[in-house]
Amino acid sequence: MPSSPAVADRPGDLPPLPPTPPVSVVMPVLNESRHLEEAVRRALAQDYPGEIELVIALGPSTDDTDAIAARLAAADPRVRTVPNPSGRTPAALNAAVKAARHPVVVRVDGHGILPPDYVSVAVALLSDTGAANVGGIMDAEGTTPFEEAVAAAMTSKLGVGNARFHTGGGAGPSDTVYLGVFRREILDKLGGYNEEFVRAQDWELNYRIRQAGHLIWFSPDLRVSYRPRPTVKALAKQYFDYGRWRRVVSRHHKGSVNPRYLAAPAALVGVVAGTVAGAAGFRPAFALPAGYAALIVGGALWEGRGLELSARVRLPVAMATMHGAWAAGFLTSPRSLAEQVAANSTDAAGAPAPESAAP
Repeated sequence: MPSSPAVADRPGDLPPLPPTPPVSVVMPVLNESRHLEEAVRRALAQDYPGEIELVIALGPSTDDTDAIAARLAAADPRVRTVPNPSGRTPAALNAAVKAARHPVVVRVDGHGILPPDYVSVAVALLSDTGAANVGGIMDAEGTTPFEEAVAAAMTSKLGVGNARFHTGGGAGPSDTVYLGVFRREILDKLGGYNEEFVRAQDWELNYRIRQAGHLIWFSPDLRVSYRPRPTVKALAKQYFDYGRWRRVVSRHHKGSVNPRYLAAPAALVGVVAGTVAGAAGFRPAFALPAGYAALIVGGALWEGRGLELSARVRLPVAMATMHGAWAAGFLTSPRSLAEQVAANSTDAAGAPAPESAAP
């Protein structure tokens, strides 16, 4: 097992855990028939010596996800299912956490593949750092040329910026991490996930954890395989929703916006403005879209140098789709959505949330 910080150097405020505490894995699923069986198998095949249970929250799938989950639960008493009629990820997570019985909660998606030592490393890090949540890297892996291109873009600073859970880096405190392994007591204290956040619920929860004075810890020793979206349309929708809801977070939690969030919107505005101005007769303005195109193509040639040609030629398309869709979602996110979130959000005690939408 990779080494973790010495107890004497614990930067967090929570006490060490007992040896090998029982662990609950929670898994929100919706139309996950393609990957669910492998995700469950790998979650249960951990080298962790303590008890593990797995709670699957079932959304209203239109494929045979429910039948697969029922078969898995019938075959292994460690697996249970709970309903999630809304289909929303945060509601699924809250339902699964409520049904879970153990003091450590491991979040994994229905298309997430855990390595064998994931739980062992995470529990050790929770104990040794005093963190409320630990997590690591979204290890994107594609199985088709387009998915391979998206995976390369999702692990590139040119594609997604410098977030360590995408691009890696040294262990230490972090704003957020991929998925997460939590102290159950902190989830209960903060009221779990805010179910108003259709997207960006992980970032929003981690923000509240940090605001409550607790530590989020990133470790590159924690890696979860992730299957990217298989088409341009699906990728664009995913990143449009990411941008839309990250804007909601920045309005709901004043002061939480990061300057790097503005890079993609600035690029989109520049490309559109340059194209319009150039088409209107001011030819030098074409330098803006041409410069962006050169940056993406040149960056893709460098970032994709280890890819097969079929994936490499798709990498500029993947990067431009991610940038443009995220930016469009961020720029067009209506203030009314943030106001609705603020009005409907409650804290753990059921009182209105303390922060409202910013102008």
